Amino acid sequence: MNADAVKDYPNRPIRMILPNAPGSSNDVLGRIFATKLGEVIGQQVIVENHAGAAGLIGMEMAKTASADGYTIISTSPASMTILPNIRKKLNYDPLGDYQFVSLYAVLPNMLVVNPSLPIQTVQDLIKYCNANPEKVYVASAGPGSQSHLASLLMQVGANFSSIHVPYKGGGASVLAVMTGEAQWTITPASSVMGHVRNGKLRAVAHSLSQRSQLMGDIPTVGETIPGFSYSAWNGIVMPKGVPMAIVDKFRASMIKTLNLTEVKDLLGKQGAETFTNTPEQFRTLVQTELESTAKVVKVSNLTID
Repeated sequence: MNADAVKDYPNRPIRMILPNAPGSSNDVLGRIFATKLGEVIGQQVIVENHAGAAGLIGMEMAKTASADGYTIISTSPASMTILPNIRKKLNYDPLGDYQFVSLYAVLPNMLVVNPSLPIQTVQDLIKYCNANPEKVYVASAGPGSQSHLASLLMQVGANFSSIHVPYKGGGASVLAVMTGEAQWTITPASSVMGHVRNGKLRAVAHSLSQRSQLMGDIPTVGETIPGFSYSAWNGIVMPKGVPMAIVDKFRASMIKTLNLTEVKDLLGKQGAETFTNTPEQFRTLVQTELESTAKVVKVSNLTID
């Protein structure tokens, strides 16, 4: 790519692939980020949801896109560290098939329950599950999703159980808890904070290692289940082969966008904090979480075809 092409970048709309369903955490945060990024770069960032096969379709589509900087992918642990550990047949390599750019948000997973239940604390949930065996349902965004892994970690850590009910995406799983079809879920905060504020869900605890000003007086799961910490993140990758000059220019626009007070406030309302790192740091994070997730998957004996 010549210097003029880099100088003119971007001179047309950019496509953002979301390998997640509408209403999911990655969808909610990704759309906020895409809108404000578009204003900064002067080009529209068009969001496309491709959530089939637990995100596999979107990641494969992104892998084969043109390496020209006009396709970006908003990723999360679901597609980068969980799916590669549980799917027997995977047609992409999270470390080798993409150009890492930067994270743009970090956030806790939030434990929420239907507000009609007598559950105010993590200990209340454990007691309720033990008192109602085979009658308590935990919703997830699908087999191997962040919400599935987080709920497994809780149950293993505190020696209690609930019946797992996988849904097609985070939006559907959250709706199930609101309607009483399921009793609880633990899912990225951005997909539930609005419902907590309007009283349709009750926030019980979050997954950060310590209490956070952003989360107010909501306690941590780790205060009841020692050692529990399982946070979420969202980041941008591109197809492998995008020139580093384009990557660097795009990342600079990301940083400019994320430094805007309006963006910090919008993401903050969803329980997320803006965050950036280098491509190398992002790749190291994914590599580390691939290894730690593999241990959880092994303990739970979790695989999908």
